[in-house]
Amino acid sequence: MSKLNNIPKHWQVKKLGEYVVSVKGKKPKRISKVKTKECSIPYVNIKAFEKNVIDEYTDGVGCVLCEKDDFLMVWDGSRSGFVGKSIKGALGSTLVKLNFPDINNDYAYYFLQSKFIEINTRAKGVGIPHVDPNLLWNYELLIPPKETQQLIVSKIEELFSELDKGVESLKTAQQQLKVYRQSLLKWAFEGKLTKSEFRSQNSELAMAAEGKEKYRNGELPEGWRMKKLSELSVLVSDGDHLPPPKSESGIPFITISNIKNNTIDFSQTMFMTEKYYNELKESRKPIKGDILYSVTGSFGIPVLINFDKKFCFQRHIGLIRPQKSTNTKWLFYILQSPQIFKQATETATGTAQKTVALKSLRNFDIPLPPISDQQLIVSELESKLTVCDKIEETINNGLQQSEGLRQSILKQAFEGRLV
Repeated sequence: MSKLNNIPKHWQVKKLGEYVVSVKGKKPKRISKVKTKECSIPYVNIKAFEKNVIDEYTDGVGCVLCEKDDFLMVWDGSRSGFVGKSIKGALGSTLVKLNFPDINNDYAYYFLQSKFIEINTRAKGVGIPHVDPNLLWNYELLIPPKETQQLIVSKIEELFSELDKGVESLKTAQQQLKVYRQSLLKWAFEGKLTKSEFRSQNSELAMAAEGKEKYRNGELPEGWRMKKLSELSVLVSDGDHLPPPKSESGIPFITISNIKNNTIDFSQTMFMTEKYYNELKESRKPIKGDILYSVTGSFGIPVLINFDKKFCFQRHIGLIRPQKSTNTKWLFYILQSPQIFKQATETATGTAQKTVALKSLRNFDIPLPPISDQQLIVSELESKLTVCDKIEETINNGLQQSEGLRQSILKQAFEGRLV
């Protein structure tokens, strides 16, 4: 029995499997990385389908051919259930071509879009997930008259257009907030946040207008000195250079992939044995108050260790242990500033993966304010960055809600409640 109640008169309900004509793609026996006279037909793999980038060709023998604007669904892999329109070529083995007889193409497209999340999250298979046919083919397809299909498509696109404008505004605000964060860090370490006239209601305008001539040549504020990072630290080291012995449990082992938003994500880490950890040099065992600093690949990301926890880390991460006389939070914030990242970028070497050598890290020039100003900078920064965090949380909630609203629009459309 249909789950759809009170559908309008003259509308039909069909099981998707009884209505749609489907055919799965095949892997060609002959594939060429370049287009030749013999292999001139584009092979529509996932890359060609999703990004319109053709990197393989075939002769078409034994292949399933697809035409431009045919409906395709990803059948295998992490993107299973994703739908879109095809390019002309030979259909890839992980894709399925779907034909909706006598239905508005865009109406069919939005119907499939409305099911993507459920199809993807309920995919079958242990190694490579794939679409569950029992789920897909048992969906009920609501089929209104052709003119109503077009009305529904028009209404969906109208609502999506308004939603897209809102999302674009949120993303613009998100980018502006990112720029503002960097500006705050830059101003802080030019001495601007420690001046009373800049902590007024119009501080941002004042900071933007004041001191351009003074600071553009790197002149330090009165009372500040330039120090090397090594002069402010007890040690600057990195992780063990030997391949660590992996363990099912034990001491977490941190890689750069575990560093997110200047914090460590311990939810998905490798583990090392207690024996391995105990045999490490003390300079490679992080303690509370240390600062980690990524030096390879995604270099230039500091993390403040403000907790007590045993863990070790790979050689692509540096360890900075500040002197007791150095305000640790102040050093953590200055290592995030554009001034310091510029030095990291200028000293990074390598081709495939840029690396900031420990020697370069130790020689970073750090503008050092008086001790009284260090805490003041931290207080001012944390006050303003807390506001930024709250705004960012609101933006992220808005973006999440927009995706939920998009799914709600599609749900209403295919339950006959949109027009």
